[in-house]
Parts: sequence; structure tokens; C-alpha cells
Amino acid sequence: MTASSPLHLSDLPALRAAVSAWRTAGETVALVPTMGALHEGHLTLIAEAKRLASRAVVSLFVNPTQFGPTEDFARYPRDVAADLAAMARAGADAAWTPDVATMYPLGFATRIEVAGLTDGLCGPLRPGHFSGVATVVTKLLNQVRPDIALFGEKDFQQLQVIKRVVADLDMAPEIRGVPTIREADGLALSSRNRYLSAEERSRAPTLHAVLADIASKARDGGSVAEPVSEGIATLTAAGFAVQYMSVCDAASLAPVECVTGPARVLAAAYLGRTRLIDNVPV
Repeated sequence: MTASSPLHLSDLPALRAAVSAWRTAGETVALVPTMGALHEGHLTLIAEAKRLASRAVVSLFVNPTQFGPTEDFARYPRDVAADLAAMARAGADAAWTPDVATMYPLGFATRIEVAGLTDGLCGPLRPGHFSGVATVVTKLLNQVRPDIALFGEKDFQQLQVIKRVVADLDMAPEIRGVPTIREADGLALSSRNRYLSAEERSRAPTLHAVLADIASKARDGGSVAEPVSEGIATLTAAGFAVQYMSVCDAASLAPVECVTGPARVLAAAYLGRTRLIDNVPV
């Protein structure tokens, strides 16, 4: 192990011993939860974690409970060695890599459900997904006990769900959203982008362009119905299968007819076999 390599921790007593030692030394701790397949977006989260806290812990766990039966759990990209190397470059202090038996031991019977925020957008399309997310993130927060945890705003509904869980359960960590990192052409960085063919990749930035156009029009304060309808038509013509596109209140995620306060334009669409999500602020 080189001086810059993160501690590689895979059992809970070792994780807690490392965090306890940092705490004893008066250091603060940040957590960056991931499912691995790290890209520049994740590295930005790690860099921000290091800016905000003395120590940065990055979890690598492909969480089975947030995947539906027809989703891509089996083929989700996994490369722990590459992830550890990327974490070292970003300055992470520890990699927390629990296995499924550690996270969900025999007899595990608890799930966290969040009402309201999960009623729309991805919620109805991915039954059980946000319950899986809320449960695993709660476990990660209890395991690491960080001062702050960082999440990308690309998964904006997920971010709001996690904030709700932490507030409702009187949990200590601050939850911080970090703006989406994009390619030069606007495509939001995602581990799933590697599923796109070269031809699909050339069309993928249309999603962000459409959302940015809707956000620009929504700022005028008029009805968002026509810009959204036009956006769906544009994406459909470009070969996307749109699951939803909506302008929502940024806090409640309730759809709005016109923008009178902080809002987000959110969308999910398939391009070929790859599901893309994105959002932009209004």
C-alpha cells in the first residue's frame, strides 16, 4: 500500500475502528456513497468531501434492493481495483466495501419507506427502488457515522428522499447535494453511459439540451405545459422513449403548472436499452 492509497475496509469492526481513531484525533468525516464504476462525477464528490472534512470515506456497494427484477443488477459495471485506484487519485482516505451478507444478514427484515416524495417521477416506474435506496443509505450513515454525506444532484429525487429520511429520523449527518458533472456536450456523467453505443452516445446530449430549453422558458413564469410537450416531441423524434418529463417544485417534487419559486425540470428516457435520467434547475 502506498501512502496515498485508501484504507480498504470490508468488515464493520474495522470500519468503526478506523473512524473512531479519526474521531479521537479530533478529525471530521465525510461519506460519499457509491455503487462503484467511479467516474469524474464521483471524483468531484470525493474532492468536495475532502474540502469539507478531514477524512473521506467512499462506500462501494451495488445494492440489490434498489434494482427491480427486470433491471440491470447482474450487468451493472463492477471493477473494485479500478475504483480503488481512482479513489487514491482523488485523495479518499478509506474504501468501505461491504458484501451483501454484511449489509443484509440472514433474517434482515427492515425497510424504510418515504411517502410523498416517491409518489411521482421514478417512484411508480421503479417499485421498491426508493425504499431500497433509503434503507441502504440509512445503514451506510449508521455504519460510518459521518459529519456530512455527499450525493450528486443528477439523482435529484434520490437526494430529496435521503434528506427527508435524515430529517424525519433525527439523524446527525448533514446531507449535501453537489451539482451534476457533465461532458463537454452536456451529457450528465453516469456509470450507465458505458452501455450506450457510439451512435446512441452522439444523440444522448439531446436530453440535457431539451431540459435546459424548458428551464429557460419556464423562468418566464408562464404555463410549462407547452414547453414540456414540445420537449417530449423533440426527444421522441430523436429516438428516445420518454418515461416522464416534468417541472416540479424543488423541495416537494410536486408538479407545477407555472414556476413561482425554486423548481427543477426532471426527465427519464430510454435511449436504446439504456435508461438516462437528468434534471436542471429553474
